[in-house]
Amino acid sequence: MQTLIHQRVEAARSGTNPAVICRVPSGWVVLGDTQFLRGYALLLPDPVVPDLNALNREQRATFLCDMAVLGDALLKITGAVRINYEILGNLEPALHAHVFPRYATEPEHLRTRPVWFYQNRDEIKFDFERDQELMKQIAAEIQRHSSE
Repeated sequence: MQTLIHQRVEAARSGTNPAVICRVPSGWVVLGDTQFLRGYALLLPDPVVPDLNALNREQRATFLCDMAVLGDALLKITGAVRINYEILGNLEPALHAHVFPRYATEPEHLRTRPVWFYQNRDEIKFDFERDQELMKQIAAEIQRHSSE
């Protein structure tokens, strides 16, 4: 089954996915289609697999480590107070991780709730012109982690 995740990975490989931040050992880091939380990003595996359980032990460790490094980069670059990680796969049955920076400035009634409680998630769309500097900073911080 060809999912949106498959399409996004193919576009990343061909250089036609404008949301690509960088390549990492397990796949691709991309900025989310919406930026209701500045820096919302995803980790897409390459090759695409159905779920985390389809990976062997080493591949799982690599994917989860890349996810944590993305979180480290987002903490440093965005000034977030914490990072939320979600691997769901319900709508798009292919492995991908959502990585959400969480901020002290979020509305009180949303600050401690899952991001899916935000009603305005689609209001702030990814915009390459606006987001490219953020993407460069995240990529540089991921690269810095990789060279440690």
